[in-house]
Amino acid sequence: MKKIILVTGATAGIGKATALHLHAAGHQVIATGRNEKALAELKAAGLQAIALDVTSQASIDAAKLEVDRLSSGHGLDVLVNNAGYGLFGPVEELSDADVRAQFDTNVFGLLAVTRAFVPAMRKRGSGRVINVSSVGGRMVFPLGGVYHATKFALEALTTALRMELHQFGIRVSVIEPGYIKTEFTSTTMSLLRKYVRDDSPYAAALQVGASAEEGLAGLAVGPESVARAIEHAATSRWPRARYVAPFYNAAGPWLMRLLPTWLTDWAFRRISGLNAAPRLVAPSSTEGAIASRAT
Repeated sequence: MKKIILVTGATAGIGKATALHLHAAGHQVIATGRNEKALAELKAAGLQAIALDVTSQASIDAAKLEVDRLSSGHGLDVLVNNAGYGLFGPVEELSDADVRAQFDTNVFGLLAVTRAFVPAMRKRGSGRVINVSSVGGRMVFPLGGVYHATKFALEALTTALRMELHQFGIRVSVIEPGYIKTEFTSTTMSLLRKYVRDDSPYAAALQVGASAEEGLAGLAVGPESVARAIEHAATSRWPRARYVAPFYNAAGPWLMRLLPTWLTDWAFRRISGLNAAPRLVAPSSTEGAIASRAT
């Protein structure tokens, strides 16, 4: 059955692939994002497309009015909360502005969009909310603390929404992609590289992180498996609570539960360059004299 589906962050990556996939399957897809050129291209491909900045309440309100118009007052059958990006860097060194921007998009923006469109679903007694998280919502890599924190938060919010909205006929699912070949990685790397500096106490790990894109490229797969998982969550009579895409990425969180923490910590430290011995600075002659007198 044809559904009215809104996808946030649909101008690139997983969001774009999902919007095109659902459109090809015959659904009325409303693609949203901030990139006007990309939105125009989606319109040219036959999709409905509207501007939406999930961090702006005014933009969300305007998008809701446009959705009401495009759906003749029906509202959405399915909301796909996909907009998001990754901020990587040492937790100690990330700027407050970057951390707040990360949470504004990945958590608070998703909440604001959900609050805008769920009431109509609730009154109608049906609907789907699909939140795109990550396997990083259940396991943590060094330098990714803030990004992972947003995805852990998203997992908790999704679980609560799934239970709270069930009584109103609304089904809520979370999608957990692994390493996907999209623009996501290049955006993440550009944010990480601005923290790379030789005098950082995390210099070795930052260098490893900044050069990781080439090494990971061979492990990446296209976003098609994620789009198919989202389609199943949107259309299946019995949608699953959680989808890992591709499915084999479920091995990561499973191993994290199985293996002892000291072992996984050691492995991640070693892989990410955090096992280097700290550089010791020789004491000045004055400090040495003071130390000698003290003993």
